[in-house]
Formats: sequence, structure tokens, C-alpha cells
Amino acid sequence: MALQHFNTVPYSIPHKPLTYTLPKHSIPHKPLNATHKKFWQLQCSAISQASSQPATSGRRSANYQPTIWSYDFVNSLKNYHEDEEVYKEMAKKLEEEVRIMLDEEDARPLTVLELIDDIQRLGLGYRLDVNIKKALDRIRSNGTTEKSLHATALSFRLLRQHGYEVSHEVFKRFKNSKGDFMACLCEDVKGLLSLYEASYLAFGGESILDDAKAFTSLHLKNLNENMDSNFKEQVNHALELPLHHRVPRLEARWYIDSYSKREDANHCLLLELAKLDFNMVQLTHQSELKDMSRWWKGVGLANELSFVRDRLMECLFWSVGMVFEPQFSNCRKGLTKVTALITTIDDVYDVYGSLDELDLFTDAVERWDINSLETLPDYMKLCFLALYNTVNEMAYDTLKEQGVNIIPHLTKAWADLCKAFLIEAKWCHTKYTPTFDSYFENGWRSVSGVLILIHAYFLMSRNITKEAMDCIENYHELLQWPSVIFRLCNDLGTSKAELERGETASSILCYMCESGLCEEDARQHMINLMEETWKKMNEARVADSQFGEPFTEAAINLARIAQCTYQYGDGHGAPDSRSKNRVFSIIIEPITTHTRQEKMVNFNS
Repeated sequence: MALQHFNTVPYSIPHKPLTYTLPKHSIPHKPLNATHKKFWQLQCSAISQASSQPATSGRRSANYQPTIWSYDFVNSLKNYHEDEEVYKEMAKKLEEEVRIMLDEEDARPLTVLELIDDIQRLGLGYRLDVNIKKALDRIRSNGTTEKSLHATALSFRLLRQHGYEVSHEVFKRFKNSKGDFMACLCEDVKGLLSLYEASYLAFGGESILDDAKAFTSLHLKNLNENMDSNFKEQVNHALELPLHHRVPRLEARWYIDSYSKREDANHCLLLELAKLDFNMVQLTHQSELKDMSRWWKGVGLANELSFVRDRLMECLFWSVGMVFEPQFSNCRKGLTKVTALITTIDDVYDVYGSLDELDLFTDAVERWDINSLETLPDYMKLCFLALYNTVNEMAYDTLKEQGVNIIPHLTKAWADLCKAFLIEAKWCHTKYTPTFDSYFENGWRSVSGVLILIHAYFLMSRNITKEAMDCIENYHELLQWPSVIFRLCNDLGTSKAELERGETASSILCYMCESGLCEEDARQHMINLMEETWKKMNEARVADSQFGEPFTEAAINLARIAQCTYQYGDGHGAPDSRSKNRVFSIIIEPITTHTRQEKMVNFNS
């Protein structure tokens, strides 16, 4: 078959549900549940027909590095809970003062918008969400007479972020008669930066925002070197990764430091509240880490299975990246368990298991029968029983608290994931490279995003509805699009290591083989696909759905933490110093405050 070159990015999505054969290099849309079984059978049949090479009998090893976060280190962390009530009282008083500022009806709209932006970036949005909504309602109703580029872009970004309908055509007035952005805007650095950030909230087909992204990216990169150092830092930070793609918790840590350098910073109120809040939330995360460390040690998989990645800390970090707010502690702990089990079982399929064993394990998970243990080799018995007990315990808690049986939804999600793992294992064992479409249709499932989000919904929802469960059953867009981004980020960050291990399928490799393009061009194509998927997720965020705002935000945060984890390599499988520093800054190291310094002196004396 002649190789074809694909130089365009898909903008259209099929109107009809897919039957698991994608149009050339499109992004998958809603699948039909009735075709799931047929899909797995067709894929496995294609693999067996494509190669007659026998599976190797030897065991592989990925030579994963051991964890740098030991059990003893985790349990040596000092939380100083004696001071927590004092901090809570201080934070409560500061929060009330900020609340009064937000509720000021006579305040200048741009001042309120900038206050909301600071509050959110400092990590305080969850404390003041009701007041933020009221302020945005007021601004939306009354409008604003401020027509500057900065005010227009900031208003657009915040309103769209909070689900308001706002047209991208508000930026038309900044274009000239030729349809280009006016040259005079190049001198407005603050406006350029605001427009740049707003452009990442685009929907598909909003060409004005595509033009805005290209225009602002070019001119921000070419700014005068004599710019104010603090503002230059903000520009470089945005160009590295836009705000809309950043993990909120990491952004809060960075922004607290950046905000403290500003001449207009409210040190006595907003900054002090942000520091206190960060440290208090961190105490919650540290407590969860200790609980999870004891659980993981008790499960014993990392000690018993030498070939698996021991990544408990990274799993908690991932969970914090998805849902950091203190009220979702149980959700974070549940997601940490889920991601730790995913990591282990992924290594069973990717690295260690023979095809015969993997068939048995997949069947055992699909049957969800404790008697299946008898058919499994010893090392798989440990994995299955750990999975079986953990998932059943979560389902029991939900049944006890809400009277809803979620076992069928959880077990189906795990069975689907294992089937997707099995397809990839067969590709690897038979040295078969699938078409890009076949790989990708399986890949956005095998990356585990859907499974993680299904668990997240049940763990964080206080009112589980039949309508929401139907959306889950049909792979709602809020499950699909983050998973697509997760897959693309994962492949961009791990493809080199996987090729060295002898794996034959990744989006990059499959696209190179099919298109004849070089690796650099194939990687750029995946980046383009990711940008288009972000637009689809932006649309899904503001569309009516059966999910509440907390889950919607968690779904978007899944894409963000995936982009963070794999931005510079495999931050999960092979964490480097950059990955270690991210974990350390969020979970281990508190922010020093004057209040904290004074309290610690008293405490230590």
C-alpha cells in the first residue's frame, strides 16, 4: 500500500457514533457500547492474522528505577498539627475581608476581574467560589465600559472559564480592515499576554482566536529584553505553558512567589491568605500521603513484584493535580489507590506477563469472580486480589452512603482497560505495528483516563444520578477528550523508552510508518491533534451535562496533570530532578510566612 502524507489537522468530528474504524486521523467520538465486544474481537483477530511469530517465553524487564520516596521518609514528615486551628482562624478572618472586596458592587469591573484572576491563580478560588460567581454575574449583567485589550481578554477568559456564553467576536475590534490584528497592539505587553491566555479557551472553528494565539505568541517571544523583570518572568512562564493547561496546585505555588514580587501586591491580605491556605491544604495532603503509604506497604505489591514501578508518591501527586481541594480527601485517596493499581497492572501487561497469562488475567477481571484466582499464576493472584478487594471496598462505601450499587460500572471499566492492555501486549509480542487509527482507537482507552474519571465521579459525587451513570456508560465527551490528551502526552513523553524496550506501537511510530514522515513531523502532528482536542474539551466544559462542576474541573485537570507529567519526558515511569522538585514543592515543602515563622519559634521553644 502506498504511503500517504497527512499534513492537515482534523477539524471535523463524525456526526454518527463510531464503529471503531476512524476516518483518517480524526479524533474519536462517542462509541456504541454494543460494539465494544466486537471491537476487541476484531482487533485480536487482526493481530493474530498479521503475524505468526510465537510469543517469547522469557520475561522482560523495563529496569525501572526504585522510588526515591521511602516509607520511612514519608512517615518522618512533621505536620505540626498543633498550629492548624490557629492558622484556620487566621485564614477565616482574612477570607472574610477578601469576600467583602469581591462583593463591592461599586467597584470598577476591571478591578474585580483582576481580583478574581489573582484569587484563582493563588489557589483560593475554592474558598470564594460563590462570591466569584456573584461578581461575574454582576459584570455579565451590567457589562463594562472598558474596551482595552487587557480588559476584553481577561473578561472573555474568566467568563468562558466559568461557563458563560461569550463570543470570540469581541476581539474583532482589535483587527484592521485586512483582518489582521493591529500593529499598535505590539506595544501593549499586558494586553498581549491577556489575549494570549484567552486564546487557549477557544472552541473549534474560532479562527479569530487561532489568529490571536499566533499573533501574541510571535510578539511575546520578540519582546524587548529591557522589560520589567517580574513581567518578563510572567511572559516566559506563559510561553512555556499557558495558564489554561497548567495544574492549578503548581500554578498556585508559582504564582504566590510571582505575586509577592509585584509592586501592587496585597501582602497583608491576599498574599498572606494564599500562603496560609497553601500550607494548610498541604498538611491535608501530607496526612493523606501517610495513610496511603501505610496502605501501599500493607498491599505489598511493590515488594513482591520486582518488575513493577513503585510510584505511590507520583500517584498521590497525580491525584492532587486532579482534585486538590481539602474537602475531597477521600476522593484523592481513592484515586491514589486506583492509579497505583493501574501502574502495577500496566507493568504486568507491558513487561512481565506471557500472552497466555494475560489472557487468563483479562478473563478473571471481566468475570470479577474470586474463584478465578485458581486459574492464575501466583504473581497474578496478588494483583487480582489487591484489585478485587480495593474496588469492592470503594463500591461498598458508596452503597452504604448513597444506596447505589456501582460495582457493574467499576468492573466494566477495569475489564475494558485490561482488554485494551491485552491488545497492546499482543501487538508487542507479535512485533505488529497497527495502523494509526487502530492504535489510537485502542490507545485513548488503554491510557486509563476513562477508568480514572469513572472512579473520580463516584468518589467525589454526593448525589449519583442515573443520567450521569448513563453518560459514563456511553463514554461522555468529558471522559473522552481528557483521555485523548492523556494518550498524546504519554506517547510524546515515553515513545523513545518504549522503542528501546522493543514495543512496536505508539501514536508517533504508527503515524511515521503510515505517512512516511520523520519523527519530528510526526511529533508535531500529535501536538496539533492535542491542540484541537483542547478545543473540543473547552466546548464540552460549557455544554450542559449531567455532571457537576467539581467533576468537570477534575476531568479537565486530568488533561493538565498528564501534560505536566509528560511535558519533559516520562515523569511517572522515570521521574527526574524536575519531577522530584514538583512533588517536593506541592506535597513536602511549606511556604514560609511571617505568621508561620513566629508560630514556629514559639512552638520550638
